[in-house]
Amino acid sequence: MVCLGNICRSPLAEGIMRDLAARASLPWEIDSAGTGNWHVGDPPDPRSIRVASQHGIDISGLRGRQFSVHDFDRFDRIYAMDLDNYRDILRKARTLQDEAKVQLLLDNQQPVPDPWYDDALFAPVYELIYNACEKIVQKA
Repeated sequence: MVCLGNICRSPLAEGIMRDLAARASLPWEIDSAGTGNWHVGDPPDPRSIRVASQHGIDISGLRGRQFSVHDFDRFDRIYAMDLDNYRDILRKARTLQDEAKVQLLLDNQQPVPDPWYDDALFAPVYELIYNACEKIVQKA
């Protein structure tokens, strides 16, 4: 799960997907990262922690990290939150196999809005991410 800073959208996606995968008994390794390095080592945004907690998901222990070319080796799928993140990830791809692992999280190819500047977006962003993750788990 990859967004820009790894403190709003992608930690929500990591927490949601971990929860859904655990409930479905799927042995998936799930992680999140940011394309930027501004928040490496930082916890998720308190607003993301709050909205996740309201749904019974604790993401407070997560810490920001930057997406690395080595993530192509670790993961079978890499989900980007928006087209900018998608393009940034593809720039690091070494092979067509790396590129094939990358897709937008929302299956309608729309971006997950960045709620950083608008507190009111955190709840709808949670719902968008939840619905997308639920579809991924149902296809497994």
